[in-house]
Amino acid sequence: MKKILLSLALLANCIAFSQTINLESFATGFSSPVEIAHSGDSRLFVVERGGSIKILNSNGTTNPTPFLSISSLISSGGERGLLGLAFHPNYSTNGYFYVNYTNTAGNTVIARYTVSGSDPNVANTGSATILLTITQPFSNHNGGSIKFGPDGYLYIGMGDGGSGGDPGNRAQNINELLGKMLRIDVNTGSPYSSPANNPYVGIAGADEIWAIGLRNPWKFSFNRNNGDLWIADVGQNAYEEINKVASTQAGLNYGWRCYEGNDVYNSTGCAAQSTMTFPIAVTSHNSGNCSITGGYVYTGTIYPNFQNKYFFTDYCSPRIGMADNSGNITYSNPFNGNSFVTFGEDMAGELYVAAINNGTIYKIKDASLGTADFNKNDFTIYPNPAKTEINIKSNGNTYPEEIVIFDTNGKQVHHQKTKNPELINVKTSHLATGLYIIHITDNTGNTATRKLSIE
Repeated sequence: MKKILLSLALLANCIAFSQTINLESFATGFSSPVEIAHSGDSRLFVVERGGSIKILNSNGTTNPTPFLSISSLISSGGERGLLGLAFHPNYSTNGYFYVNYTNTAGNTVIARYTVSGSDPNVANTGSATILLTITQPFSNHNGGSIKFGPDGYLYIGMGDGGSGGDPGNRAQNINELLGKMLRIDVNTGSPYSSPANNPYVGIAGADEIWAIGLRNPWKFSFNRNNGDLWIADVGQNAYEEINKVASTQAGLNYGWRCYEGNDVYNSTGCAAQSTMTFPIAVTSHNSGNCSITGGYVYTGTIYPNFQNKYFFTDYCSPRIGMADNSGNITYSNPFNGNSFVTFGEDMAGELYVAAINNGTIYKIKDASLGTADFNKNDFTIYPNPAKTEINIKSNGNTYPEEIVIFDTNGKQVHHQKTKNPELINVKTSHLATGLYIIHITDNTGNTATRKLSIE
């Protein structure tokens, strides 16, 4: 057993440094998808900029009837439209969900809806309650993301109101809701209240503000493991930025318009640099970036390589980036022909990304677990990742005689002997989602150790 555990440890060490991203087409046919959310079950809800929310099932099919359609209420195109969706933490019992859209006047609206009492796949369109309307002076920089934090409050990412360079200096103005991260309590008040520990409650400044100094936060998210808040903020001329802070840090100033990334942009009338919170990572327009799209920290179990990595991309550069907790970034190869604008996270923590230009939802996978990983050896194992079964094929004169599968704690979860020299089928439907180690002993007594992922 010591030898097995040692091999597991060595293999895990190798896995930690292998970071190869692959995309698998999961569903097609969407019109300008800009958000993907889940309600605590296996369904994904895909938000279309034009005003519809569609249900995407775990088998890749899309329900023919939209969950919600509010196209008559919104102005869409460019950076406007139906932009955000968040399900109440108690959605399974109260049926509440929240949307962020620009209305026909171009202003931001945060509204609550309720699911139908008779059909869980359809919303009650007559249940709308408007919580908040924020005037937008220009058509761009509307933000759009809304998320419930680990504290149960609703967070709203607001852009600076648009144009270029924040001409109204709104992001630094504590009496304006634009250019801010807002935080409201949707469980008390009419239609909401501001939590008592919001930084400007009871003093000068808007009660709803949680943080200031954002330009256009195009996607933020909370790490489900530790609550950290990650914000991708779109830059002006030179840099895109990624911010990471503890979700309990109130009253931060992310620096815009005083700073773009780490560089001074327009410091007229700005507070001291020491009062600003600077990004954990920046990307340069010199490398082809132009508009960052934030995603999630991977908290799933299928791909250990991805653990504790924050996924992001850029509208102008079709690569998927991964940032670690120190801000070090690695990139995938380009997925040419795609303009990515949103990520999605399912209930298990697995990740998806959507291309607005072709309406495709892709599942993000670790390509290093593919068949090619084994072809250089005596055996080919496929598919990998697997669901209900794998096949083991001999590539040489030897053949597998014994197959043993262990979980990452070293516990044996499957044992199988065979004398078939051609092709061996191993059932894996009894295995839970996650990473396993497979030992293959051939007819000469040699043993090969490989990694196996079950999804």
